[in-house]
Amino acid sequence: MSKKKSIASAFGNLTRNVADEDTSVPSPQSTPSPRVAAGVIGATQRSLTEIREERDRLLAEAEKGGQIITLEPGDIDPSPFRDRLPDDDPKEFERFKAALANEGQRTPISVRRDPQNEHRYQIVFGHRRWRALRELGQKVEARLGEFTDRDLVVAQGMENAERQDLSWIEKALFCAEMESAGIKPKDIKAALGVDDAQMSKFRLATRTLPREIIETIGRAPNIGRPRWLDLANMAAEENALRKMEETLSADKVRALGSDERFIVVFETLARQPRLAAPARGAKAQAFALGGEVRFGTTDVRIKVPKKHSDAFKAFMMRELPELQRRFEQSVDDES
Repeated sequence: MSKKKSIASAFGNLTRNVADEDTSVPSPQSTPSPRVAAGVIGATQRSLTEIREERDRLLAEAEKGGQIITLEPGDIDPSPFRDRLPDDDPKEFERFKAALANEGQRTPISVRRDPQNEHRYQIVFGHRRWRALRELGQKVEARLGEFTDRDLVVAQGMENAERQDLSWIEKALFCAEMESAGIKPKDIKAALGVDDAQMSKFRLATRTLPREIIETIGRAPNIGRPRWLDLANMAAEENALRKMEETLSADKVRALGSDERFIVVFETLARQPRLAAPARGAKAQAFALGGEVRFGTTDVRIKVPKKHSDAFKAFMMRELPELQRRFEQSVDDES
């Protein structure tokens, strides 16, 4: 069985809808995005088109084939790659479990054999159904597929993107999980239905905010990209991470839901005094990858090593519209 077929055989009746917009609740301070150069728009549209075409191609190959087996829930383990944070609302899961008890399991979960133990199975997707059936004491209908680790994380990403029920920060963490597993960027983008710009935003959040802090805040289903990125930017300030840890360690904060925990942390950092901007005429400061940044009296100059210049130019082209938006917003806030 080829890798393409092994991925496709596990999908079943997935829809072809792709989420083009960020559906999270916007920050109250959000301002309209500025006009972006036509070249940047064209490049973004081409990137999104390529992602959609790749997703459509993979989903078109999806078949109902594959062996359906009945398993004891105790013989099944979760995927070794986490894509979800714990949910704050146990009532929602109880409603789901009750519906499953009344209506039965309509859709098989997808599993692979444990690479280390042929008598055990690992979930590709269907974790919530498995958990509910386990708690109900019922056997699990599963579609058995052949998945490498790479196949498994891509399949998980595609299924979750189709259901559109991962929060923004969960998608960011799963993106980081796939990257750490060595998954190629094009496969991550196809799995999650995102482009290069969104990948950069995922990386900014997960590389600035420690995973322990993100997990303590939780999935925050109503907190979207703008406020998570604002929090990541504030976290770069001196002593910000320590302040976040102190805030989240309070019992009254831990007792809140994840959206509320985020808001408490966000507002705590927002009240902290911002670091002053470098004085004009400041000396050159070290910059990423061996470069430097110099703040002059009338300009700012950034230098990067020649071997990184092309990549940095491409990065700036992707990020410039968002940087411009954030700068204009900061000017509005200060006025």
